[in-house]
Amino acid sequence: MSIPVIELDDVTKVYPLPAGDVTALSGISIRIDEGEFVAIMGPSGSGKSTLLNQIGCLDRPTSGDLFLAGKNTREMDDRELTSLRLSSIGYIFQKFNLIPLLSAYENVEYPYIMKHRKNDDTGRVRDLLALVGIDESLSTHKPNELSGGQQQRVAIARALVNDPAILLCDEPTGNLDSQTGTQIMEALSELHKKGRTIVMVTHESEIAAYAERTIVIRDGRVA
Repeated sequence: MSIPVIELDDVTKVYPLPAGDVTALSGISIRIDEGEFVAIMGPSGSGKSTLLNQIGCLDRPTSGDLFLAGKNTREMDDRELTSLRLSSIGYIFQKFNLIPLLSAYENVEYPYIMKHRKNDDTGRVRDLLALVGIDESLSTHKPNELSGGQQQRVAIARALVNDPAILLCDEPTGNLDSQTGTQIMEALSELHKKGRTIVMVTHESEIAAYAERTIVIRDGRVA
């Protein structure tokens, strides 16, 4: 039997606001096995990104339990959660979220330095950039000197640099034209074929079709 790499057990997330509490997630229970490629779909405001933020340990549940690789994240302190994020989770964002002052190479190397407390002397950063189609001349460019597709490729390499078990993608093709979006999705499909667990939020059914399974969220619940 395969191992659940991600498991949510009755997870609820409530945001207290002056006008009244907003329940973004309501009693969500999901299991994602190692090596799965799962798409999360739903209308705007349904709780998709909140759910991804929970899985990525960027936010804590109000109630319920979230297990990553068998560990209950509710029992971890901030330092342990930061360590878990650095070693086990790679994040790819719609807006790329690259650091403007750093070159493509330095952006990919940054999480490596955060984890290992030293520069990459293994060639891993260079190899990952080559893997996603960013050659050595492009790797010296800053994000604003790259196209959207190139920036997203750099973001994929950055997400992979610490060899995470889980890759989380929040609308990874949302800021790209359809041809570049297809290239990015093919790159993610290749990573999945190599055994990577991928969880992707998208509102586009043709993008969700790359996944093996789709979870639909509506009003903070699994539909």
